[in-house]
Amino acid sequence: MKPVCAGCHEDVRLPFEFKMAFQPIVDLNAQRVWGYEALVRGANGESAFSILSQVNDDIRYRFDQASRVMAIETAGALFEGRDLRLSINFMPNAVYEPSACIQKSLAAARRAQFPHDNLMFEFTENERMTDPAHVQRIVDAYRKFGFWTALDDFGAGYAGLGLLARWQPDLIKIDMELLRDIHLSRAKQAIIAGIVGIARTLDIEVLAEGIENEQELAVLRAAGISLFQGYHFAKPALMALPAVPMMRENSTIQIAI
Repeated sequence: MKPVCAGCHEDVRLPFEFKMAFQPIVDLNAQRVWGYEALVRGANGESAFSILSQVNDDIRYRFDQASRVMAIETAGALFEGRDLRLSINFMPNAVYEPSACIQKSLAAARRAQFPHDNLMFEFTENERMTDPAHVQRIVDAYRKFGFWTALDDFGAGYAGLGLLARWQPDLIKIDMELLRDIHLSRAKQAIIAGIVGIARTLDIEVLAEGIENEQELAVLRAAGISLFQGYHFAKPALMALPAVPMMRENSTIQIAI
């Protein structure tokens, strides 16, 4: 018998349409595209804010479910069976019972023939977590399903090292504000060196996001980081995979929008 979630309301309709954009995550050590992050956009490519600002408590669960399913099904068509990870943002406060609330995502992965160990769910420390124990249950459940877990915006928001100590995700994404103009700041360089050292000790992957230029990239490469994301490599593409020059496992593929 499948687990049942008392908070899951199938009859709740969304008052807006949305699509997904995809931005590559590159592994510079391997010189290949490691995966893609799915980012919500308006039906005509409008900003994420234009959609997320309309999400209230009445539709939070339905939106979270619908965006996960769209991300997985679209990626399944775009990836064409290649060994690429898909990173999906999720709202911890929209998950009532982890094993029940993940059922639609599992069904979408089966339809798309998407392996569980190539799915990564990001939770951000910018969203205040009203029940840390509940988030712990989510992380534990997702690991049992074989998913990766990632802590987004690390170094900003309501916590940092506290969340890292408590949950120890598979990957942390360092907040772009810590990385902006890092080549000009000894303080930022020292902080990043500390984060990389801690992550290495805990067997946690580190991803630097929001990279915009070669100077930032050079400093972060020297610090031992190999996973990167940002406009320096490619901007998100609506319902498509943007080309990344000189990276393997990538092509520009589009589906009907």
